[in-house]
Amino acid sequence: MGFFTSLAGIAAPLFLIASPILSYADQAISMHRARSSAGFSLDIPLIMLVASMFRIFYYPGAKYDIALLIQSFCNIFMQVILLKIALDHRPAPSSRGGGAAIPFAGPHDGLSGLQRPYNFWKWRSAKPYWHFLLYLFITLAALELLVAPFDSIYPAYSALIGYIGLSVEATLPLPQLYANAQSKSCKGFRFSVLASWIVGDSMKMFWFFTATTEIPLAFKLCGIFQAVCDALIGVQYFVYGNQKTAVKVQQEWELAGESSSSNGWQSPVGRRTPMGEKSYY
Repeated sequence: MGFFTSLAGIAAPLFLIASPILSYADQAISMHRARSSAGFSLDIPLIMLVASMFRIFYYPGAKYDIALLIQSFCNIFMQVILLKIALDHRPAPSSRGGGAAIPFAGPHDGLSGLQRPYNFWKWRSAKPYWHFLLYLFITLAALELLVAPFDSIYPAYSALIGYIGLSVEATLPLPQLYANAQSKSCKGFRFSVLASWIVGDSMKMFWFFTATTEIPLAFKLCGIFQAVCDALIGVQYFVYGNQKTAVKVQQEWELAGESSSSNGWQSPVGRRTPMGEKSYY
């Protein structure tokens, strides 16, 4: 056991540092080559960028393992590139997989039929995305400078920042889980990303609970939740695979049977069916 613990203490930090690039480089290259981000949820860069900023400002108060701090900087570097590519090649909502590129977009244009406040992170222009990230960084930096001199409240503030950041990071798989469930497909979501998530979770969990360096409880709790969600995405990938989205298949079936008549539609076998008998599966 001592050998594996020592090995994990060396391999896990190195893997965690490299994981942001290893996990998402293939996804970024794939979207760039295909000139489409269909199937990729824009909430993934949002979650990782917000969580990484909070983790960086958590470090002065927590002094956690330096590998986790370096990983946060690598995350920001990679997610900025990924967001830029995803925005440049974002498909129209009406195209195949376009709904998945708009976070939580469903038949009612929002999670549970609700609109996000101010259409948050669903903007059609790219500028608001970068403005939000810049304002968030400035706000966190200003709060750090204001609160740090007050020793009586700074530890509580630092812990709050840490739990917020890690809780946000723990929700990383949720947008992809929802997008996959809505479309009944994992098309556009790279298997390499999923594999790196699951392998990373395994190494991270072992290291978190065997490391001799400082790993706050917040990292462990949020890591467990994220590992469970990643496992669920693995089940989705096994069940759905890379098949066409269910919505697209239904649309193709309906378009194939449309007729010019306004009071009915033409079935694929040539039978006209009144609108009242039209069924959806």
